[in-house]
Amino acid sequence: MSSDVATSIPSEEARHRAVRRPSRTLAVQLLGPLTVVGGLVWAVAQPYRIVFLDRADRGLYDYLVQPPLLVGLVGVVFAFAIAPGLVEDLEATERDGPSA
Repeated sequence: MSSDVATSIPSEEARHRAVRRPSRTLAVQLLGPLTVVGGLVWAVAQPYRIVFLDRADRGLYDYLVQPPLLVGLVGVVFAFAIAPGLVEDLEATERDGPSA
């Protein structure tokens, strides 16, 4: 058999790369996108809360502070600023065990 056809047996490290993420890690990663979707659903379900549609006597505060938009903003901030650190801590805890 030639060496071009034969392949090596995958090492333990290669096998561990294909392991599925635990459900806690997946739940933390999905919180941000689900919050953004919740804000969008809220905006569609109650369009009268979106001030852009009714411009009569509205100031800058009314345009920037709208509950559905704030919910979406919180989801984006969580997904990009908070969730990566939480996921890293969860994976370290699962890999090394609790540090208590």
